[in-house]
Amino acid sequence: MPNDFSAWTELANRLADVAGAESRKYFRQPLDVIAKGDASPVTIADRDAEAAMRQLIKETAPDHGIFGEEHGVENIDAKHVWVLDPIDGTAAFITGLPTFGNLISLAENGAPVLGVINQPISGERWSGVTGQGARFNGQPIKTRDCGGLSNAAMFITTPEMLTTEAELETFSRLRQAVRLTRYGGDCYSYGLLASGHADLVFESDLKPYDFMALVPVVEEAGGIMSDWQGNPLTLSSGPQVIAAANKRLHEEALELINR
Repeated sequence: MPNDFSAWTELANRLADVAGAESRKYFRQPLDVIAKGDASPVTIADRDAEAAMRQLIKETAPDHGIFGEEHGVENIDAKHVWVLDPIDGTAAFITGLPTFGNLISLAENGAPVLGVINQPISGERWSGVTGQGARFNGQPIKTRDCGGLSNAAMFITTPEMLTTEAELETFSRLRQAVRLTRYGGDCYSYGLLASGHADLVFESDLKPYDFMALVPVVEEAGGIMSDWQGNPLTLSSGPQVIAAANKRLHEEALELINR
């Protein structure tokens, strides 16, 4: 693998292009929505977008593994594994909200080293590569410093992802501690954090394909992502995830979470 990741960055952007094309084809069109085994929704757009990405990976990097939400895993023990969420935020997608995203990540030995958040309707794309910084539509981005938890703007997609009384109580403590809480957003929230428009994202019930692409974007922009105990996120992590704009805010949030 090239030391600068250039070949795989190019491939990641090509994957975002093909997933975006499939997403646009079906957005705000009549769709059959199918409930998966976990009751989450899926459409032909999810499945076609992932199939297109998998085909491109097999043509370009046949020795790499693939971990996709809709079509499962292949060669998962490979050194390099592509982690794909073809449409993160399917509920937003099927209700016409342009806050979903195509998520593409490359894991090396289980750790995310490259990530792309692609919003194909608005034409917004965030990317992060280990050691090379984060970008929004090609321009460098950085997180902001809000000064502390009491002045932070926090996102959560929905409190419904908090499945236990303990998780709900933890969220309540955080919600009361921050300045502003916003709902919805899915992966889009993490892009906004990386670009300096928000400070925290607090979520649970996530799988690796939900968060792996987000880690390089947030961390290369100056933020931190971890589980609720502060451990780095890998292919074996989940379901509890927090993203913070900087180390101080991350430490404050973790102290409150684990109180």
